[in-house]
Amino acid sequence: MSQAPKETVSFGYEDIAAEEKAGRVGEVFSNVAAKYDIMNDAMSGGMHRLWKDRFVRRVKPQPGEAILDMAGGTGDIAFRMAAKGADITVADINQEMLDVGVERAMDRGISGLVWSRQDAEQLAYGDRQFDAYTIAFGIRNVTRIDRALAEAYRVLKHGGRFYCLEFNGTKWPGFKEIYDAYSHRLMPKIGKVIADDEDSYRYLAESIRRFPSMEAFEGMIRDAGFAQTRVEPILGGAVAIHSGWKI
Repeated sequence: MSQAPKETVSFGYEDIAAEEKAGRVGEVFSNVAAKYDIMNDAMSGGMHRLWKDRFVRRVKPQPGEAILDMAGGTGDIAFRMAAKGADITVADINQEMLDVGVERAMDRGISGLVWSRQDAEQLAYGDRQFDAYTIAFGIRNVTRIDRALAEAYRVLKHGGRFYCLEFNGTKWPGFKEIYDAYSHRLMPKIGKVIADDEDSYRYLAESIRRFPSMEAFEGMIRDAGFAQTRVEPILGGAVAIHSGWKI
């Protein structure tokens, strides 16, 4: 009897066995954790700070709300939401990223955050525990996006909201070609100079190209059960804010 073919998923431009992806992605983020925030500034010219501010304004965190910030390791989104009085749990599958976030919080005198190592596809939380679920620049790195979305839906309370900030492909004519050339040619070189890691940043650039289109990803959010889904493109879709409600 012939064996069933193994499930494959994308890792950048490679197609690999599904069970290998978490380890490969984990290695990437372990490699880049120490320089992750410096690289974000270098690669975006500091614009990632504006995108994150805009993202948090859309989330509208309220005092006393329980919010799960998934893939939030270094704390950038969590710090912004905690400043609004929300109760934030920062979750990430990568311990090195969480360690960087804890250290940054201590340096800033930010306390009260809960830090937890979690797999987005199999969260260790009960049903209907959070008022909001946020994930910024993380969902394209999970092995099975549909499972991560299903878990987000499960842990949200009725009336809870889902917000995702993620890279995509810009649709602006002219800028698209510049963006493609930058991400494929310059981003890995910047990674080499600043983080001494060209391969990890080549993967990150490639993973953006393999991520579903804005329209397709919105469809996946709807398929997970979310209603009133919305997409807000930034820079023609180079970055997008996706949202939906559990009702």
